[in-house]
Amino acid sequence: MNLPNKLSILRVLSIPVIVTFMMIQDRTCQWIALALFILASFTDYLDGHIARKHGLITDFGRFIDPIADKLLVLSTMIMLIYQGFLPPWAVIIILARELSVDGLRLIAVTKKTVIAASPLGKIKTVTQMILIIWTMALQRSVYSHWTGLVLLILAVFMTLLSGVDYFRKNGRFLSQS
Repeated sequence: MNLPNKLSILRVLSIPVIVTFMMIQDRTCQWIALALFILASFTDYLDGHIARKHGLITDFGRFIDPIADKLLVLSTMIMLIYQGFLPPWAVIIILARELSVDGLRLIAVTKKTVIAASPLGKIKTVTQMILIIWTMALQRSVYSHWTGLVLLILAVFMTLLSGVDYFRKNGRFLSQS
């Protein structure tokens, strides 16, 4: 197993640790959770960079990388709902998009095609991660400051836009099934 794939697996393994620290209602634990989330988020950039630079792109990497991102982002967002910092409606929209695009990817796989992450999909992930980092750092609702609301709207908008883009570019797999 190559280094980029190990970093993706490390991202998945970091999730229960981050969630555990988020569950402990202590400011120090919240800062540890934030630091771990930032490190895990950085591995998303790092594994892609290493894979492209050294020609280590694999089908397993194309599969595990977006799954690891989704698990990290969604589990952390669910914890932020639990803490009262994120609205459930936004996370439901994000979850619906993620499941829809994953469904499209599964259909494409049956046609022997792997749908890799698109540039808009990568921007979507970054906007979601920035929203999470801002919310975890301030430990308050996104509605409590205009910056949080702008980040929330941007993350939801990029989520929807990238979802539409995936279906526009790959919708042919739906009509073939």
